[in-house]
Amino acid sequence: MHFFAYPQEMTPGSWNREVALPPSSAASAELDVISLGRRVRHLRKQAGYTLDDLGAAVGTAPSQLSLIENGKREPKLSLLQGLAAALNVSIDQLLGSEPPSRRAALEIELERYQRGPLYESLNLPKIRISSRLPVDVLEAQVGLLHELERKLNEQVATPEEARRANGELRAMMRERGNYFPEYEAEAQKVLGLVGYTAGPLSQHVIADIAEKLGFTLHHVSDLPHSTRSVTDLKNHRIYLTQSQRQDHDPRSVLLQALGHYVLGHETPKNYGDFLGQRVATNYFAAALLLPEQATVDFLQKAKAAKEIAVEDIRDAFAVSYETAAHRFTNLATKHLGITTHFQKTHKSGIIYKAYENDGVTFPMDHTGAIEGQPSCKAWTSRAVFDVPDKFSAYSQYTDTPSGTYWCTARTERSASGEFSLSIGVPYQHVKWFRGRETTAREKSTCPDPNCCKRPPAALASEWAGNAWPAARANTHLLAAMPPGAFPGVDETEVYSFLAAHSGS
Repeated sequence: MHFFAYPQEMTPGSWNREVALPPSSAASAELDVISLGRRVRHLRKQAGYTLDDLGAAVGTAPSQLSLIENGKREPKLSLLQGLAAALNVSIDQLLGSEPPSRRAALEIELERYQRGPLYESLNLPKIRISSRLPVDVLEAQVGLLHELERKLNEQVATPEEARRANGELRAMMRERGNYFPEYEAEAQKVLGLVGYTAGPLSQHVIADIAEKLGFTLHHVSDLPHSTRSVTDLKNHRIYLTQSQRQDHDPRSVLLQALGHYVLGHETPKNYGDFLGQRVATNYFAAALLLPEQATVDFLQKAKAAKEIAVEDIRDAFAVSYETAAHRFTNLATKHLGITTHFQKTHKSGIIYKAYENDGVTFPMDHTGAIEGQPSCKAWTSRAVFDVPDKFSAYSQYTDTPSGTYWCTARTERSASGEFSLSIGVPYQHVKWFRGRETTAREKSTCPDPNCCKRPPAALASEWAGNAWPAARANTHLLAAMPPGAFPGVDETEVYSFLAAHSGS
């Protein structure tokens, strides 16, 4: 994870727009009239012309030229050609994307803000932009509007917006079968740097990868509490925790940090961008720990023997069950022709992570979000919590409105509680998996509320109105989404940490 300061002044990217000469009147709406107007004014004054002088040269009234210079009128092609000739520049120079001066750039930016919905919503009078307006006033106005826009963009990341962004991301993953060849290719390049051939990726090899990429590793005891790692791009250092109590494989944490660098990530623009980067680095790390060709060879042999099992993938590549399950979803559809679904479910029944491309009907809210929804009590992801044998995978068939599915699941403990991790496939694919002989079978009619959301009639008739539970308050449900480019991260704490360690 890396950090960038918020911009303190307007960046070129906010006004540097490509403008091409419109081939027809239908396409001319694309012309950037604000930039064009400021450029015409700059070139006119540079040539020492008044509006009357230039109007006479091109055969246009000075008042019409004033409208063009103020970005309130779009000139015809013939007038553009006349202006270019009178100002002794080419059409390309007249329509250039670079503002001619810092002042012009500020004027363009302020004009755009004043014509946009943000300024309209403020219900403030518009500032008349003229040559008499001091540059420091322009700087202050543009800076204020830029900061206001940034603050409002932070507030947009509401829980609902986060759920919507997550739903859009999952739809994209489903469409691609959760397979990303671009991340596979980058992982393969990195493995080539250290001459990886086969076997589990050791901590020593991963340290070699970091070194080849130009980074040194530093294990510290004071890593900021809101982070799992911090990357110092100035000194090419990656800081990791010395703590032995970790919910995450330290190899994955390091590889994800390297993933941000290898994949060329920039500061997230919104919550959807942040989620997309997290998916990308998780995928990249898994593609290093379980390289594509080696994992596909392993899975194809298991399929031929009709013995596919997530725990075998886990053991062969020395990764966690969750990482093995995730990696199976990456490769199963592309290389094995198997559609599948994955769930990570808390013991309370709440789904924390989910993926599907096999038609299974996950519970979801109106935004399409699955995370945060209660899983059906009849599903394998819930039934596994009641299994006496916690050391073996539990398999079950579940009849649902969308068909019969076979799932295999395990439970794991973390600092956040006990979770189940389950992988499932439609009935037609179960023949390839170990555990298909199970006799455990349940029926789910969800999303019908009578399935498991409403109490049975006998219980309800006896206890309805006679029970008053004291609910455990989940205070995080009342909180807004954490602000900032990296939600939940205290940037002051991170910058102070880097400053303290930069001289060590």
